[in-house]
Amino acid sequence: MLSLVVRRSVGPRVAVTVRRELRRQLQRAMRAAALTDAQVCLTLSDDAELHQLNLAYAAEDHATDVLSFAQRDPQAAGRPPLPAGVPEPLGDIIISVQIAERQAAAQGHDLLHELVHLAVHGLCHLVGYDHATAEEERVMFGYEARLREQARGGGRVAAVRAPAAPGAAAALTAGDETTTAC
Repeated sequence: MLSLVVRRSVGPRVAVTVRRELRRQLQRAMRAAALTDAQVCLTLSDDAELHQLNLAYAAEDHATDVLSFAQRDPQAAGRPPLPAGVPEPLGDIIISVQIAERQAAAQGHDLLHELVHLAVHGLCHLVGYDHATAEEERVMFGYEARLREQARGGGRVAAVRAPAAPGAAAALTAGDETTTAC
């Protein structure tokens, strides 16, 4: 299950067709990652909100392109099962559309391409991957690339086996939420 929230401050910057396609592609990535019974909220926001969140949760005094807020610790053992039919609340992914636009222009691709890239990156953080070390980066970025390939494709979605994460994910903890800034 995927919810898409578009803040008023960036609404005019993201065409309805881009929103629909972003949603479709992230849902395909979730299916490829076997996250069909999961709930994710994707928010498209602006530099000001990402700056505020990055400062509050990661102690970084600047805007960032994407933040992920996991609702459950993926490494936690003994989690109580959810009632039947209730999707697993993975968490929230928040993207700065302004930074995504700048990155897309710098890399020579469109906004949709960059938003999908960032959304899949955030999804990988929600399920426990990180890129604090070169080995973690290799594993996570490789997994992301395979998920994006399935996301952008048409037709049937192929399952993408999740690689074993090298070591524990290095995440910042604030209350019951786990935050990873990129």
